[in-house]
Amino acid sequence: MWSKSPQWVKARLDARPAGPPEHAQGAPMRVYEAIVRGLEGIGVDAAFGGAGENAAGLMMALKHSERIRPVITRHEQAASFMACGYAMYTNRLGFCFATAGPGAFNLFSGLAVAMSDSYPVLAVSGYASRQWQGWGSLNETSGLNRTPDSRAMFAATTKKSFLLENAADTCDVLEEAVNIAFEGRPGPVHIHVPEDLTHRGVEVTNFRDIRLDVAPVLPDPAQVEEIAAVLADALARRQKVVALVGFGAVRSGAGPEIKRLIERFQIPLLTTLDGKGIVSEGHPLAVGVFADSGHASAWKAFREAEIVLCVGNSLNQHATFNYREDLFKNKLLIHVNISETEFRKAYQPDYALLSDARPAVAALVEALEQKAGDVPPAEVDGRDYEARQITHLTGQIHPGQLAQTIGRLLPPNGVLLADAGAHLAWLGYYVELEEGQNFRKAGSFGPMAGHVNGAIGLKMAHPERTVVVGCGDGCYSLSGFELMTAVEHEIPVIWVIFDDQEFKLIKLFQLVTYAETALVEFRNPDFAAYARACGADGYRVETLEEFEEAFRAALSTGRPTLIDARITRWAVPHYSPSPDGVIDGLVETVEARFRDR
Repeated sequence: MWSKSPQWVKARLDARPAGPPEHAQGAPMRVYEAIVRGLEGIGVDAAFGGAGENAAGLMMALKHSERIRPVITRHEQAASFMACGYAMYTNRLGFCFATAGPGAFNLFSGLAVAMSDSYPVLAVSGYASRQWQGWGSLNETSGLNRTPDSRAMFAATTKKSFLLENAADTCDVLEEAVNIAFEGRPGPVHIHVPEDLTHRGVEVTNFRDIRLDVAPVLPDPAQVEEIAAVLADALARRQKVVALVGFGAVRSGAGPEIKRLIERFQIPLLTTLDGKGIVSEGHPLAVGVFADSGHASAWKAFREAEIVLCVGNSLNQHATFNYREDLFKNKLLIHVNISETEFRKAYQPDYALLSDARPAVAALVEALEQKAGDVPPAEVDGRDYEARQITHLTGQIHPGQLAQTIGRLLPPNGVLLADAGAHLAWLGYYVELEEGQNFRKAGSFGPMAGHVNGAIGLKMAHPERTVVVGCGDGCYSLSGFELMTAVEHEIPVIWVIFDDQEFKLIKLFQLVTYAETALVEFRNPDFAAYARACGADGYRVETLEEFEEAFRAALSTGRPTLIDARITRWAVPHYSPSPDGVIDGLVETVEARFRDR
């Protein structure tokens, strides 16, 4: 349960006499009251949304809720990102809402993130009165007579979208929606609530508690036995096996099972960027991040492997070097995933195990115990295989050193979020996580500013954990005004801006592709002064010593804090388009350029 601030608790106590009486099971209530009551029953304790007339009834119901803490954002897009953050490392539903029309449409970016990154999120939005459909009324989105079609748009960005047709269907629709959000591979769902269902006199007379009854995705024992036999034979013949682990295993809570697997059977561990921290990155069997901005030690281990066991990994673009065709050439691929569709993408597995990661790995370990004897210690080149020294020739902060400092100071159980941009590559490469810490990048949908605001929802779900956001100045400028929301609700997130006054990744892409750049440089405001104007703590730092002092202060105060770190423009992120390493990747790039002439 969220540890509420004293001010919030006092406001709730003061408001109780004015609130509606407690509803008994089946007692009449309005539609939005029924939705809030139903969400309370399944453990939702935070709601993120935007104000509007079509959402007014929901706002009133949330005001009188004693279990759900409402947060009205400055922009509905931020609300959808916060709902994603809330659901990121929990088994609870992220909840966001908006008024009809443009407010509802602002939720799409966050719902797309929830789709691509597997977050259970419910969005509720208003819908213009149905008796006026096709007349062009305010905020109408019926799709008739040149009005936008919100039903089609939400259907395209969720697992399922509903139009509530009758107040009597409220509990049935809500129950179906939340169960769909959690079943199989989690994702977003959506409910339209027409304005005419919120009018006085329209009541839910059949309220009941919502049942959240989602069957776990468990592995087929026969498939487990088959895969265990393959792995046992490989271990007996001293074939090289590696495990490549992604966010699905982190979300499943499979860390102990992964650790048992690699230690008992001496299997080197590679992770995707989002798999960082599933086991301590200092573990003797942890060889680093396998990605285009990953570690040479991981590339080496993968290149030498004969069998690759992928767990909770979608094998997406950056983890596969742009879907490299020869990535698994002469390798046997075993793929464990909660979604059957993941087995039919760029790489067809030799063996597929449909299951949530934690029970799958537990079952594999148990089956392997019966088939495999003692396994000799693996010969592993750890992350010290490569020299990750930073050559720094300018007076400004090097982003790699900034990343190293963040990683060194991140408290136990801390969460580090990286938004979309060059800073992501620096953080993923140079931060070394301990067990219990987490790292999350912008997912495959990849919006800028998703984590700038998602961090607020994450902190509300995990008030006991330190939440730090590494973001570019471009990302922060897109939506940093939600700092005011964090201040208002006393949500102590720490934002670290990698400030070089340019869109670094876009600039690098332009240079490689066009041999020139355009429209990628800009002038920033004084972010620290802005933070202080919002009521947060703000620091502008130009040396690592200044940054460390500011970061330690942020950790100690428990207040929303923004640190504007002025970094050099002359640093290029570690990157290779080839799993064979940076030099081979450069050669391949040059060769491809000559072939394309």
